[in-house]
Amino acid sequence: MLLPAGSRHPRFSFLRRIVDSRWAQALLLGLVCGVCFFLYNGAPQVSLMESRNFVAAREMVAGGSWLVPTMNHELRLAKPPLPTWAVAGLQRLTGPTENLALLRLPAGLAATLFVFFFWGLARELTRPQAAEGAAPGRTAWLAALVLATSLLVITTGREGQWDIFANSLAMGGLWLLARGWQQPVRWAYGWLLGAGVLLGLAVLSKGPVPLYALVLPFLLAYLVGQPAHRQALRMRALATVLGAGLAVIIGGSWPLYIWLKVAPVARAVARIEMASWGERHVQPVWYYWPFFAFTGLWALVALASLVWPFARPRLRAFVPYGVALGWVLAGLLLLSIVPEKKERYMLPLMPPLALLVAGLLRYWQTQPPYPARPGSQPDAWLPRAWSALLLVLLLALPVAMGLTGFPGYGVGSLRFGLMGVAVLVLGVGLVREGIGRRRTGFLIGSTLAAVLLIIVLVMPVYPRWEARRDVPGRLHLRQARELPGFRGVGEWRSLDTLHVKQVWAAGRAVPVWHPTVAQLAGLPHSVVVVAARPVAKALPAGWATQVRISHQDSFYLDRDRNSAVWFISRLDPIEIVP
Repeated sequence: MLLPAGSRHPRFSFLRRIVDSRWAQALLLGLVCGVCFFLYNGAPQVSLMESRNFVAAREMVAGGSWLVPTMNHELRLAKPPLPTWAVAGLQRLTGPTENLALLRLPAGLAATLFVFFFWGLARELTRPQAAEGAAPGRTAWLAALVLATSLLVITTGREGQWDIFANSLAMGGLWLLARGWQQPVRWAYGWLLGAGVLLGLAVLSKGPVPLYALVLPFLLAYLVGQPAHRQALRMRALATVLGAGLAVIIGGSWPLYIWLKVAPVARAVARIEMASWGERHVQPVWYYWPFFAFTGLWALVALASLVWPFARPRLRAFVPYGVALGWVLAGLLLLSIVPEKKERYMLPLMPPLALLVAGLLRYWQTQPPYPARPGSQPDAWLPRAWSALLLVLLLALPVAMGLTGFPGYGVGSLRFGLMGVAVLVLGVGLVREGIGRRRTGFLIGSTLAAVLLIIVLVMPVYPRWEARRDVPGRLHLRQARELPGFRGVGEWRSLDTLHVKQVWAAGRAVPVWHPTVAQLAGLPHSVVVVAARPVAKALPAGWATQVRISHQDSFYLDRDRNSAVWFISRLDPIEIVP
């Protein structure tokens, strides 16, 4: 796949047979996913969305309800529970843990499934294309590699929150739908019922969002203006309806249960979530216009593949260009009309973009390295511009390592040396094979190598980068909980609303508590209390006659110099001597 096109050398022919093997393709794709989604995945600090997921999972494992989740001992109904079940299920196998690398394993597996499901869908979409006869499956495999190494897919797949689960399962549903609609009618039932299961699980991951953002745009592009596809659907209408019904049953099971158990709270949460679409994180309609940049190092090729007059005549032999472009544009439109916008919401746009990128790359691979009029055609200067941009990025990596000066990454370190050698080899190759000879296969391999190189050599330094603004000697809640006066106290309370990231750092639930003097008088055991002001000032008048503050300290919420300070104390009943 990544070998020189048209080569007749026996060595290249042998390697080509290996790479074109389905098993070899799966192995290589799996290795790429392993690096992109699992290697050093514990490096970044826990994010806000992860904190919510991990806190809810921790409370499930600690004995809370799996069907009515809680977060800090309060009902957590804003998001469906399947991603939380995945994290909690992992901890049932491994035991309770705060190891982020371990807790992010389910998200990494979901991201890997996302890529492999897309590979299957891409094979179905490209199977009828004219170029498939000469190289069956190559375009689909290349599209899967592009997707796995796209920037937004990597960042989302390394974070244990809801989006990657929902999009992965929805992608699996689309693959089975496309597969089922191409099967003989009597064999279609299994595929389409399987699609219903996966789509129902996608709803259990993030409600109707994946159906709106990923499934609906695909169906519009796949069916509108495609009479053959509509005819295939009509012939399998019963199986499709049964699959859709199964999706509704599975996807609606948890919301129905919640409605029956805690209807008033469910109604309130539903109103808040619906209002948030138009009130929180509101951005202008053009917010998503640079979506192609989120493919990362493939961005220039992605942009070129979106230009209809240029791309359509080149790509249509390799990919169904109208379907792929329609999928992108329909998804972009549906996302743009929703007022609430975030970067990670663009994840559903990455699969069709990867398919378009693969189509253009495959076209370039089939063209001679030296065009008839060098420099006069986009097919000549676009790959060279791509090579130049990649070269600039690679040269910037060792420079950045040297300037940051982190221990083990500066000039003279092993990692700096390895980076220098890799940049030298790839840089010389890019100048010679990319800029000079326009070898698309080498460009593809160099781009994949650059992505993996950044993860392997740069990602380990990420914790130090996050900590670059830390103030030495400052105490944070994760360290404060280990102080002798607080260690071993099982019950924690907060006199003010504590941010969920701090709840995660506390290692336990810290529910809000507004005690009265009578409640303090009946306190049966010691309690650790946190507050936004000194605890003595936050307690009700007369507290000193019922409890004593035996230990107290303060901690910072954030890592920067302007971080807010909270206070932590241990309350003991008067008769208990600490």
